[in-house]
Amino acid sequence: QVQLLESGGGSVRTGGSLRLSCTASGSIFPANVMGWYRQAPGKQRELIAVITSGGTTNYADSVKGRFTISRGNVKNTVYLQMNSLKPEDTAVYYCNLNVLKSSYWGQGTQVTVSS
Repeated sequence: QVQLLESGGGSVRTGGSLRLSCTASGSIFPANVMGWYRQAPGKQRELIAVITSGGTTNYADSVKGRFTISRGNVKNTVYLQMNSLKPEDTAVYYCNLNVLKSSYWGQGTQVTVSS
């Protein structure tokens, strides 16, 4: 069974940085896409960044130039480096794994940015 474990959320002031981590465990086909989504109160979950197993990345316009998604040396680990954080980045951040037409989610980690 595939499980995703996230860490790294917290509270920062405007302009601060945080790094989120996510490790997927279980039997996972090597060709996959991992990504980060977020959901703010009263809003729909939105895609923030994705990275393929080959290293191709894609970002939402709202985070381009501020956030960086990367794969770790540990298999099926993904990071989200978040810089220049703004109050509108406040949300629960979810790790996602798409593999062989299945989608898996982490439990979410809270990121709060205060002005």
